[in-house]
Amino acid sequence: MTAWNPDTYLRFESERTRPASELLARVPLDAPSLVYDLGCGPGNSTRLIAQRWPTARLVGVDRSPDMLRRATQSGVAAEWLEADIAEWQPAEPPGLIFSNATLQWLPNHSALFDRFMEVLPTGGALAVQMPRNFTSASHTIIQHVVETGPWAERLMPLKDFNPVARPEDYYARLADRAESIDVWETEYVHVLRGEDAVYHWIKGTALTPYLDALAGRELDDFVTQLKERLGAAYRRRANGVTLFPFRRLFLVALKGGA
Repeated sequence: MTAWNPDTYLRFESERTRPASELLARVPLDAPSLVYDLGCGPGNSTRLIAQRWPTARLVGVDRSPDMLRRATQSGVAAEWLEADIAEWQPAEPPGLIFSNATLQWLPNHSALFDRFMEVLPTGGALAVQMPRNFTSASHTIIQHVVETGPWAERLMPLKDFNPVARPEDYYARLADRAESIDVWETEYVHVLRGEDAVYHWIKGTALTPYLDALAGRELDDFVTQLKERLGAAYRRRANGVTLFPFRRLFLVALKGGA
């Protein structure tokens, strides 16, 4: 099981939380009584939900014990549930299923999104944000280093390099069950500070399974290759910042009647 590090993830807390805020702003619900935050991580997105609907019952769901331990220390008034989202079922129908930057880790999105819409009551909402930057330099560099190193046979099965479909594919999948669908993309240009900034960004997310699978000299060689290639693709500017374009897909689906 991948060991997620809350400190590494929260190194860029503002940039990682902003998409959750922008997704939440487009959810057309007045007062959902029960909200599930799938892939809640350290609770940064759950905090936003609590601020919008302070009387709602909130349940943060994550597979990582380390992330959930940090979430319990966040002060957010929520229940925290350790569970694999691929197999998760709500104990009762939720008014909102919210997921920020998590579902890109799961396969078979057709079945996954069908299941989410099935458990929602009429008038309930599904709100999802996923990175869709898997053809960007950061990810093609990861793919190249994984595929061409002595570790290729072990690392290749760990992750689908392009798991998120096109916006129109999600629209088509949800259209028969949704009263309305709001789907859009945003490309952020993150202004990152510090040395090897893009490496440290992806170290907290996309690189995690690979770094967990390596050790010793092999791990050092893997990281060295990545830093060299990332540094060439994303050059640090004279003022010390690195610009990191990052595209994300958003969707909000409101379930219609039978």
